[in-house]
Parts: sequence; structure tokens; C-alpha cells
Amino acid sequence: MTRRHSAGFTLLELLVALAVMGMSLGLLYRASGAAVRNVGAIEQLQQAMLVAQSLRALHDDVPQLGWNATGRSAGHDWQVRSAPYDAGSPDAGQVPLHEVQIVVRWEDAGKARAFELWTLLPEQRASVPGAAP
Repeated sequence: MTRRHSAGFTLLELLVALAVMGMSLGLLYRASGAAVRNVGAIEQLQQAMLVAQSLRALHDDVPQLGWNATGRSAGHDWQVRSAPYDAGSPDAGQVPLHEVQIVVRWEDAGKARAFELWTLLPEQRASVPGAAP
């Protein structure tokens, strides 16, 4: 008896190759989809950071009664709250400080997200009528 050698692949080899290729393509699809979602989330976070930094840049100091405001900008809701900061026993002539919290909120894929910025700002000095600035 003579045995013939085939030069091609067997059906089983082709099925295994197709299964491996299918799993590889599935993993590649998942990885690329996750990367696209991450880029979108990073862009939203970056936008929220810009909103918070812009709000902070609006004031060099805080009114004596505090800085409390809310609003919406660039698709983000924001809130600013301040409270007097206790720095211990004040030195003579030391300007009181306020702890300022800026919170920016947004929705990302149905999930609530937030970015918080905390800083200390000096209190506005009371202006005396008729005094030079």
C-alpha cells in the first residue's frame, strides 16, 4: 500500500487556526474600544480641570462674607464654596485666609464624575473710603 501525502492543511488545522484568529480579533476589538473610551474620559476630565482652574483664576482674594457660587460651563456643573481657614493664632497684620473648594461635576457613560480643587486664598482687605489704593 502506498500512502499519499497531502500538501494542504487538514480541516481540523483550519478550524483551529480560525478559532485562534477569531479570539485574537475579539481581544483586539475590546482593547481598541477600551482605549477609545479612555480617551473620551480623559478629555472630559481635562475639560473639568480647565473649568476649575478658570474659576480659580477669577479671584485673587475672597470677600469677607466668603465666595459661594454655582453654575454651568462647557457641559459641566460647578460649585464654589469657601470658609474661613484657621491658621492658628494670627500675627499682627496677617491677612485672614479662606479655604476654597471648587467642585466640577459631569456625566460620563451614565456615571457621575467629579473633580475637586482646593486652595487657600487671602481675604479681601476692607477698603477705607477716601484712602489711596
